[in-house]
Amino acid sequence: MAAADTPGDLVALGLRVGERVRFRRRDDERWKEAKLESVERDGSLAIRDAKGASRSMPVSRVQVRRTGPRGGTVWVPATDLRDETEQLDLL
Repeated sequence: MAAADTPGDLVALGLRVGERVRFRRRDDERWKEAKLESVERDGSLAIRDAKGASRSMPVSRVQVRRTGPRGGTVWVPATDLRDETEQLDLL
């Protein structure tokens, strides 16, 4: 898997390296958690699952972990994050 290593690709999608995500290959499967690594050349997401296996998943099959309005965890489809504005981290 050759990944496009430009952080701008992830920023354009509203994502960050190391962010917790979950994915599933088919609609009848359970969700599996993973960490985001990069964006592939074909636009899919390079992720690493809990067992250390590297996977390439279409953006439409991935959800991203976010904090909800009351402080709880919510899972947001990665396709919905493109238009979201986010506060940048302080250095």
